[in-house]
Amino acid sequence: MAERVTFPSVSGERLAGILDLPEGPVRGWGVFSHGFTLGKDSPAAARICKQLAAEGVGMLRFDNLGLGDSEGDWGDGSFSHKVADTVEAARFLAGTGRPVEILVGHSFGGAAVIAAARDIPEARAVATVGAPYDPSHVEHQYDAVVERVLAEGEAQVRLGDKALTMKRAFVEDVRRADLADAIRELGRPLLVLHSPTDETVAIRNASDIFNAARHPRSFVSLEGSDHLLTARGQARRAARIISAWAEPYLAEDERDD
Repeated sequence: MAERVTFPSVSGERLAGILDLPEGPVRGWGVFSHGFTLGKDSPAAARICKQLAAEGVGMLRFDNLGLGDSEGDWGDGSFSHKVADTVEAARFLAGTGRPVEILVGHSFGGAAVIAAARDIPEARAVATVGAPYDPSHVEHQYDAVVERVLAEGEAQVRLGDKALTMKRAFVEDVRRADLADAIRELGRPLLVLHSPTDETVAIRNASDIFNAARHPRSFVSLEGSDHLLTARGQARRAARIISAWAEPYLAEDERDD
């Protein structure tokens, strides 16, 4: 079961989302943040959220600015913008009577949910999948044009199957981003999932995040997975792990008391 929704970005454009709804009893609600330019329909986003919904955790996944079905220009976004729109997604969901209890992020989105958590106080737990410790890690994906962007203000770049405009403000914003304090001051349980064979975001990023975090913190190795979780069963496996780990932090437990 899924419901298509829209809500405003912090900059005013309409962002398109999908709310994956549990068919049975609801254990809780969460927001999912996708990878760098991947979108809400990427395998990791769609499969993780659908599996969580199947296990009773409703999830809102959405396209960031200028991606997928969302309005706007991707080049006008930034890491800070992605973080702020994750907060807006949580506010939107809460406004429908579904307070967010868990934040889940894949890759660049994993860094975003860690940074966003401070502004989503109702979120009880955070889970990351293949996340970088330093958001500027994504610069390797556009390093061929970065000097031109800084010198001229913008440049065209092809990222996967997308031709996008990279702007100086984006590069500078990502370079300024620092997760160290956000991880240390997270103040809630953190689950770090990462594959030792991830060739896009090396496993040392998981170690850095885990070491910077305070308890309660957990790490699970996604052995055999690739970064995008595209192989059969990989994303669903990650979702099942998140579902089991999140059990103590969902409001269902309070309703059962």
